[in-house]
Amino acid sequence: MTFRVSIVIGNPKPRSRTRTVAEHLVRHLFADGDYETHVVDLVDYGADLLTWPNEKVYVVNAKVANSDVAVFASPTYKATYTGLLKAFLDRYPADGLAGVTAIPVMTGAGLAHALGPTVNLAPLLAELGALIPGRGMYFDIQRMDRIDELVAAEAKRFSANLSRLGHVARHVAAP
Repeated sequence: MTFRVSIVIGNPKPRSRTRTVAEHLVRHLFADGDYETHVVDLVDYGADLLTWPNEKVYVVNAKVANSDVAVFASPTYKATYTGLLKAFLDRYPADGLAGVTAIPVMTGAGLAHALGPTVNLAPLLAELGALIPGRGMYFDIQRMDRIDELVAAEAKRFSANLSRLGHVARHVAAP
């Protein structure tokens, strides 16, 4: 069975630095060739996100919901995530992301909103049933020159949390 990873980018700018950060995180977190990646750059869906029903968006929502891990990344807008990401996530019912391990990632131009992914985005993902392996990741885009070093450290933290959860899972009674 293929291990599926989705990367959902809520930046209104195509192929943004936020996307670069999220893709680096996935590359640092998972072994090469050990997973299938699906990148959803929400800016490519534009008005489709606001059209109900919309088959194109439904297919993307379903693919993300069927992922083993999903990274949800957004730049910081007004101290929280973008409306683009919110419009996408609003399409899920309660527990629509049940069984998905979700990693909230936010970028910004300074550390003033460093708690944003944990305080703002993680609760929404948890409300949708996703499993959150620790605090979210915040990346200061003024440090893009150190992206590999900083993202590798974050990946190491997530990896440790996921390993501990794997250890616990091996001892849980079968459902």
